Amino acid sequence: MTNDKTPMALEGLVVLDLSRILAGPTATQLLGDLGATVIKIENPRSGGDDTRGWGPPYATMKDGSTGDLSAYFMAANRNKQSVAADLGTDEGRDLVAALAARADVVIENYKPGGLVKYGLDHDTLLARHPGLVYCSISGFGQTGPNRDKPGYDLMAQGYGGIMSLTGAPEGPPMKVGVGIADVMCGMYATIGILAALRHRDRTGEGQHIDLALVDAQMAWLINEGTNFLTSGQLPQRRGNAHPNIVPYDVFQAADGHVIVAVGNDAQFARFCDVFCATHLAADPNYATNPARLANRDALIAQLRPLLADHPVAWIVDRLEAVKVPVGPINDLDQALNSEQAQARQMTVAMDAPETEKGQVRLLGNPLKLSRTPVTYRSAPPRFGADTDRVRRDLGLDGD
Repeated sequence: MTNDKTPMALEGLVVLDLSRILAGPTATQLLGDLGATVIKIENPRSGGDDTRGWGPPYATMKDGSTGDLSAYFMAANRNKQSVAADLGTDEGRDLVAALAARADVVIENYKPGGLVKYGLDHDTLLARHPGLVYCSISGFGQTGPNRDKPGYDLMAQGYGGIMSLTGAPEGPPMKVGVGIADVMCGMYATIGILAALRHRDRTGEGQHIDLALVDAQMAWLINEGTNFLTSGQLPQRRGNAHPNIVPYDVFQAADGHVIVAVGNDAQFARFCDVFCATHLAADPNYATNPARLANRDALIAQLRPLLADHPVAWIVDRLEAVKVPVGPINDLDQALNSEQAQARQMTVAMDAPETEKGQVRLLGNPLKLSRTPVTYRSAPPRFGADTDRVRRDLGLDGD
């Protein structure tokens, strides 16, 4: 746990979190890690955030029950307070409206227009609180012909094009192994919120941020997106290969698999020297990256047997020695328990007294700020754990 005296970049900022599942909670967890007070509203009729039930695995409670702390929920909900409020009731709406009056930021992921009937939409709240930063996350955004369609990570990956690029050339389109569209949307939301707060602090003027899961996914097509826009040619699935660099792929070694990422012609020459294949670096068909791209299949067919004869450790040691980018393919045990991950604090243990182990182990925040480091102040909350205290703080009945 973090020392309470640690200076926090967003200390004093109040975030009202009306989001659930992953994109919005990713953004609010980031804001919470940076010191913001995040109040998460959860619907008692549904048992709270959908992901509380997305298990196993769950954190086991002291009484042996699984409780409501799924590993999925815990991935995006530390440094938050959980308040149970049913927007379908006057009491719930009044509570959330009172919290909005004290908030600097509201973030929600209801369907476009879904909060109008509760008087909690961006137009209503910005009229009441002109300095408010209000971020709406939806599948397709607040405008456009698809605005009313629901949005989930898998659908965004399909609609936005990334699945057409992912997977083996001879296989079906493939999603990324985690909810990357949701996570990246949460990243964009965080950046937009911080930019809007900067504007608010200079002018006193709040604003509405309209963020679509599919828009965000299209934005991070990066070089493959601009490859298509420049050439008009649809990219093809290449498995682990790179569309613009060769050799840049996963290769079978004698005892596993290894990554080789040759970034320039000098590296290619040193790579060939390690495998006693200097004739390949001298061959005009392979001497330059454009030539290697044009003759990709022929070159890779010659390289694969060279690497297959050697263990992973041998390949990594010798290519690292000549400064050719190379690396192993770790499973999560190897990755998260590595000396590097521990040195960088990429896993953290947080006190959770109600759990059997008394703590939960979570992924760390990658931001390393020299003056205002991220803090880990509170573990992901049980459903509604902070409702009574928050109501009392607002001068409302604590029952």
